[in-house]
Amino acid sequence: MHIEPGLVAEGKLWLSYLTATGAAGYGSALARRMVRESGFLSLGLRSVATTALVFSFFEVLPHYPVGVSEVHLILGSTLFLLFGAAPAAIGLALGLLIQGLFFAPFDLPQYAMNVTTLLVPLFGLSMLARRVIAPATPYVELKYGQALALSTAYQAGIVGWVGFWALYGQGFTVGNFAAIGSFGGAYMLVIIVEPLVDLAVLAGAKLLYGLRGSLLVNRRLYDAA
Repeated sequence: MHIEPGLVAEGKLWLSYLTATGAAGYGSALARRMVRESGFLSLGLRSVATTALVFSFFEVLPHYPVGVSEVHLILGSTLFLLFGAAPAAIGLALGLLIQGLFFAPFDLPQYAMNVTTLLVPLFGLSMLARRVIAPATPYVELKYGQALALSTAYQAGIVGWVGFWALYGQGFTVGNFAAIGSFGGAYMLVIIVEPLVDLAVLAGAKLLYGLRGSLLVNRRLYDAA
């Protein structure tokens, strides 16, 4: 979902700095809460894991430009279910930054937009999870419909933010709407695939029950709320 260079003019980038700062503030609050509940070591270990995974998602998994951005298999809902909201947010932000610094410096001016686009839907996903998953249900027991709801919410949030940046940068033109539409349509493939990946990963986690209580994974993965 990398915003294409030049989509938003340099003079308009100030808005992305504001939205990214807000997302970072909310993510910091989640991180502080996790430290109180699970300790700093757990947050650190999970954040290292999510950062490595996000970097590999962006660099190794297939991705291709469509319309106003690129289509990636980001697996945001997978990261959330396995590691929790705060480590997932840190991993998304750091993984994206590492990629920009070492492999795609042309993406750095768009970093604040891309961070906003990744993190705000993740926070929405974490709120939705409390509504669609009963407190007595460990994440390893999720059904396809629940995984689909989480993935759809996350990907819809990404498409929505990409569309917002495109309209903010290029205006309400027919060509711009067409480019946004083609990007959103391509992301439907991700919405189909990601819930299947979530369920496969959760099935694997269910077999690895020795991870229950580990600092490396989300406590909710195996235990009720």
